[in-house]
Amino acid sequence: MITVLFADDHEMVRIGVSAYLTAQSDIEVIAEASDGSKAVELALQHRPDIILMDLVMKEMDGIEATRLIVEEWPEAKIIIVTSFLDDEKVYPALEAGAVSYMLKTSKAEEIAKAIRSTYEGQSILEPEVTGKIMNKMRTPQSHHLYEQLTAREMEILLLMTEGKTNQEISDQLFIALKTVKVHVSNILGKLEVHDRTQAVIYAFKHDLVN
Repeated sequence: MITVLFADDHEMVRIGVSAYLTAQSDIEVIAEASDGSKAVELALQHRPDIILMDLVMKEMDGIEATRLIVEEWPEAKIIIVTSFLDDEKVYPALEAGAVSYMLKTSKAEEIAKAIRSTYEGQSILEPEVTGKIMNKMRTPQSHHLYEQLTAREMEILLLMTEGKTNQEISDQLFIALKTVKVHVSNILGKLEVHDRTQAVIYAFKHDLVN
């Protein structure tokens, strides 16, 4: 039985998709969430085989929820189910750790098929998403290391340049101290520096500080 957590802020969407999935002999929806923060909580509590994640939700969006889940549980298999195909949603969602990307216009049976395929280790992407990725690969990339940083990591780096400690960053951004430490570690790795001081120097050298 493939266990599923479904996160979507539209109740009717959750009811409809969950009803169809529950009717499948090999799929069981074990939890539902109406916002990203609840999705993170339930994902880490239940550790479902598959997480269906909407992108636009109150409290916390699906991209941030995906990132936090994967940071705490790297083996999580997350399928984005959304109405959006713009670059500002597709790339950050995949970079955050989503395995598959589906549209809400997909038929319920297609979502069920994506669940089974993702569970088996495949990555299921809408044709439009695959096209975007191929185009991005063809586009010459710049070599600025800071361009690898996510919006959250850049935010934390700038707070680091203000001399704020991990605890102060945690308090200001309302995120767990452990999460801040993970972000800082990722920042150091992406900037190829060994400590916070070098990261701050890098930020000033590349005019990242206003």
